[in-house]
Amino acid sequence: MEIAFRSLVMFVSLFIIIKILGKKQIKNLTLYDYVLSITIGSIAADTVISLDTPLYDGIIALLVFGIIGYIVSLLTYNNHSMEKIMDGEPITLFENNNFNYNNLEKSKISVAKVLEQCRLKNCFDINELDCAILEPSGDISILLKENNQPITNSDIKKTIKSNSKKQTLNHLIIVDGILNLEELKNAKKTKTWLNNYLNGKNIEDISLLSIDKNNKVTIFYKK
Repeated sequence: MEIAFRSLVMFVSLFIIIKILGKKQIKNLTLYDYVLSITIGSIAADTVISLDTPLYDGIIALLVFGIIGYIVSLLTYNNHSMEKIMDGEPITLFENNNFNYNNLEKSKISVAKVLEQCRLKNCFDINELDCAILEPSGDISILLKENNQPITNSDIKKTIKSNSKKQTLNHLIIVDGILNLEELKNAKKTKTWLNNYLNGKNIEDISLLSIDKNNKVTIFYKK
C-alpha cells in the first residue's frame, strides 16, 4: 500500500516538473536534457522502491533538480553563450564535396553513419550532397545541391521544366576502409579492376568509394 502511495506522489511530482520544464521530443533532447531526465527518473524510481528513504527526501531531490533544469532553461534561452555551453554547437561533417575528417573524429561519427542518415533523408548519391551538419540534438541535417533539390510550386509556376531523375542506390564498394566484395560484384566489377583503379593506394586509406548506375566512381580519401 505504501509503494502505491509513493508511486502516486512521485507521478504527480514528475508531472508538475515536466510541465514546468516544457515538452521536448526524445529525438530533440540534448545531452544535458538527457542526463537531467535520467537523473530525475532515477530519483523517482529509487524513492518509490526504497522504503527506507523518506518520501519527502525524494520530493525535495526532485524539486532541486527541477529548479536547476528550469534555471538552466531560462539562462540558455536568454544567453546564446550559455546555450552553446549547455547544448553544444552544430558541427559540419561534410562540405565542399568532401568529409570533414577532423569533425568526424571529434564527433565519433563514421562515414557509414553519415551515409545512413543521408539515405534516411532520401539522399542516395553522395554527389548530390552539398553539406551535412550534426545538430546538438544528435540528428544529422543535410542540404542537397541546388540542382538536386526537389521542385517546388514556385518552380512550376515559373514553368521550369526538368526531367525527373530516378533515384537508385549507389554501390558502396569501400566504406571506412573496408571493402565490400558483394557490392563490388553487384557493380559488375572485379578486384583486378579495383586494384587497377586504385593504382597502388591502400584500401584502408579510403573513407568512401562508390559507383553509381552510370559507372561513375566517387572516391574520398582519409586525411
